[in-house]
Amino acid sequence: MPFRRWLPQGRMSWSHLKQMDTRCKGGGIVASTIPMDLVLDPGRRLDLKRLLHVGWTRHSLKPPLSASACPIGGHQQAPAPSSSSTLRQTALKNVGTAEAIRKHQASLADWFRQQPNEERQFGPSFALGAIHVDPVIRESSLEEILKPSPELTIQNQLQASCNQTIGLQNLFDVDACGQQVKNVVLYGTVGTGKSTLIKKMVMDWCHGRLPRFQLLIPFSCEDLSQSNAPISLRRLITKKYLHLREVVPALGTSSLKVLFILNGLDRLNLDFRLARTELCCDPNEPIPPSAIVVNLLRKYMLPEASIIVTTRPSAVRRVPSKFVGRYVEVCGFSDIHLQKLYFQMRLRQPECVGASGPPTAEEASEQENLVEMLSRNLERHNQIAAACFLPSYCWLVCTTLHFLYFTWSVPPPQTLTGIYTSFLRLNFSGEVLDSTDPSNISMMKYVAKTVGKLAYEGVVSRQTSFSEADLRRCFEVEMKTESELNLLNVFRTDVFRFFLTPCVQSGKQHTFVFTIPAMQEYLAALYVVLGEKKTLAQRVGKEVSEVIGKVSEDVALVISLASKVLPLRLLPLLFNLIKMFPRYFSRFGSKDRDTIARTMAVEMFNEEDYFNDDVLDQINFSILGVEGPMRHPDDAPDDEVFELFPIFMGGLLSRRNRALLDQLGCPIKNLAAFEIAKAMKKTVIQNSRKGLPPSELMDYLVFLHEFQNERFTAEAVQSLRTINLSSVKMTPLKCCVLASVVGTTSHPVEELNLASCHLDASSLQILFPVLLRCKKLHLQLNSLGPEACKVIRDLLLHNKCAVNTLRLADNPLSEQGARYLAEGLAGNTSLNHLSLLHTSLGNPGVEVITQHLAQNQNLRELDVAYNSVTDEAALALVEEAKRHATLELVHLYFNEISEEGKQALHKMRKERDGVKVLIFLTMGADVSDYWAIILNVVQKNLPIWDRDRVQRHLTLLLEDLQSSCQQTINPWKKAKFMRVEKEVKRMLADLQKGSL
Repeated sequence: MPFRRWLPQGRMSWSHLKQMDTRCKGGGIVASTIPMDLVLDPGRRLDLKRLLHVGWTRHSLKPPLSASACPIGGHQQAPAPSSSSTLRQTALKNVGTAEAIRKHQASLADWFRQQPNEERQFGPSFALGAIHVDPVIRESSLEEILKPSPELTIQNQLQASCNQTIGLQNLFDVDACGQQVKNVVLYGTVGTGKSTLIKKMVMDWCHGRLPRFQLLIPFSCEDLSQSNAPISLRRLITKKYLHLREVVPALGTSSLKVLFILNGLDRLNLDFRLARTELCCDPNEPIPPSAIVVNLLRKYMLPEASIIVTTRPSAVRRVPSKFVGRYVEVCGFSDIHLQKLYFQMRLRQPECVGASGPPTAEEASEQENLVEMLSRNLERHNQIAAACFLPSYCWLVCTTLHFLYFTWSVPPPQTLTGIYTSFLRLNFSGEVLDSTDPSNISMMKYVAKTVGKLAYEGVVSRQTSFSEADLRRCFEVEMKTESELNLLNVFRTDVFRFFLTPCVQSGKQHTFVFTIPAMQEYLAALYVVLGEKKTLAQRVGKEVSEVIGKVSEDVALVISLASKVLPLRLLPLLFNLIKMFPRYFSRFGSKDRDTIARTMAVEMFNEEDYFNDDVLDQINFSILGVEGPMRHPDDAPDDEVFELFPIFMGGLLSRRNRALLDQLGCPIKNLAAFEIAKAMKKTVIQNSRKGLPPSELMDYLVFLHEFQNERFTAEAVQSLRTINLSSVKMTPLKCCVLASVVGTTSHPVEELNLASCHLDASSLQILFPVLLRCKKLHLQLNSLGPEACKVIRDLLLHNKCAVNTLRLADNPLSEQGARYLAEGLAGNTSLNHLSLLHTSLGNPGVEVITQHLAQNQNLRELDVAYNSVTDEAALALVEEAKRHATLELVHLYFNEISEEGKQALHKMRKERDGVKVLIFLTMGADVSDYWAIILNVVQKNLPIWDRDRVQRHLTLLLEDLQSSCQQTINPWKKAKFMRVEKEVKRMLADLQKGSL
């Protein structure tokens, strides 16, 4: 009797299975062939056909053909195991499978937990599990993908992303027709967050937050594309994931719910035609990796498995729609609340401030202030909100803010150019634009040639918004072949929106701007440095030289052999002359390096930009906006500024950035970088010797830091004997840049002017090595308090201190600060001039200075004017000054000194006591020799001093002038009095009008 006739028909229960086991001992079917899901759930009914198929497949059993082949009760060669022992083996096997899956989860979690260097620098709090905001994803269709895209505006992007949103956990739900979805295509343009979303999905499964699937197997299509050697699916899985050796035999059964993830399908060249990719359902059959992927998507191999594919939009059509159950588009952070949530999570992390412990109250306040300013700028519907549609740009914004606000080490660990280059490496990482194109041009190289050209032309013409005509001129001017047109279509579909976005400014809705303003300058710099900016003659000459260089040697060899037989002795000479052309052109091409250096110098020292904010402040304002009333739409816009362009040019030549660019397919040769640096010495350094305004000098220092060439920087800094950065807001980053650049040499700095630079104690600590080498140090108008005075005390007591002039005017030093300064003054041997004008010393502070004055043997001038000093403290100071060996001048004007005190101090004149005391504009019946010094100091400080107090003192000076003028009859002295009186009256008038 045939075997199938004594088996129960249709489906069977657990009891039927036990009966069958009892009747079929020796029949080749054992309990170990029972599927896993039946063992776990004995109440389920089992399809007999599936049972037999599983048994035969797992144990390579041949089905019994007849009763004679498997007689009931016939002779058995070996005793069959009992039902209980077989179930025990199955349970043990299931335990081994579960343990293997747990090891697989741990291994995957460790792999996907690894952060790139760009993230690792921020600490463990920035891991994927700690900071993640799911982007908006929506269900789409092939018809929607293929139809012509609507006009690209911000409104259209918002409307499209808000329709048919779907959750990540619902990707494999049944479709609109009630069919179970097995294949999902997840697509999105560059930067929308596809890879990060997949990483988060894998991590969720590893931590048990994706219970729908018992096993998850991710594959990188980039990895699969590296080899075309035949390999079986099971061997491929165990090759990538060793722990799954015990699990692989269960693949293809309904008992194990498997999810395959194929990330970056655009890296593979798939062909679903049967003539090109044969059908294969055996996971043990070695076939090329691309054929494995095709048969998995066909559902011909492992039809029970679920598959999610990620790809760029241009490659969506590579998978026929009949094999796709659902199309899903990743729309990024199209909701502004997602942008805010990302920034809040990122910028409020403890490690954001760079401290090992929890942030201080001041650091926490700084973090909250950044989040608040960024949120307000997003709510204004600024261009920054349009850029942050892409999660990648949210990362760039946070990384830039971290660089600007939380850099404390010298030298700074990052450069601005390095941040942008790393940002592009994270998003492109050497991808080719189209894997089906034989040119295999890298995506970044294509961007540099096309978008870089657009960016450069915009920099040259001071243009930031571009029309469709501008785009066609830059992108389509060289369209000559079908291949070039295809590349352009792929670029427009996949990459265009990453770099260019619709303008949100009123009246410019139909134009495009760069997603981040600084990206235009970066790409323009890349376009120039890569040598893409060539004239037609240069391009033709290069092509001709390459062709001649390739063929001339071979042709010359053939002709030289033939000339031994034929009378053609002149031909080898001719070809030797031809071979000289490439050498000559290489020399001619070296002039391109000089052109790059000249371009850098012209843009760096452009006088039109001399009085703009420095580039770091410009970057800050572009992200956080400018606080204050918003500009009216009808107001004329400010002139466009492109001061980052030359800085990026220098930064791209640094060794680290050249290594990253090489990974992106944009190599810059070492010889080219060396020749450009050599040419820069003639242009950049020569121009830097001219006097630069403070903001431009700061830009020059940033350029030297970005260039990362110590030898070049040392030579450039040696020419900077005077460094004037007054009124530049010296953030910790700028202090680190200044300390790093000046620290490349050890030569003394004649003068360092840091007046009105928002310095504090931490800033002085960063600048400490530079301050030691300064002869004249200007630190006035910086809100320096007692803590800063501690640093100044240590500076003055240092044995290498070279400071001979120290100006601390208009800082709230107070009595405690005066104590620290007095200690430093007592042990210092270099200081000659000390200005403590308007530093809130009071009598106690001046008394402390007086007590330590005798221990100093070098001071020549001491200024304690405008410090609320009264008669007693002033007289004590002057008495001590009389006994000092070197002190010649003491400033005491604008203090609370009575008329009696003035008379007492007036007696201590230089010819009598060896010290000059500046108190009033008069000296008896004559004008003081130092009246111009006093009035000049008052004039400079009128805008910042207390107006009422200054007005009172000027009134007293005026009365004193008028009284002294009446005491003399000398007409020359009277004329001198009247001149000084006129100056004081002018100051009083301006003060009353509020014009100062």
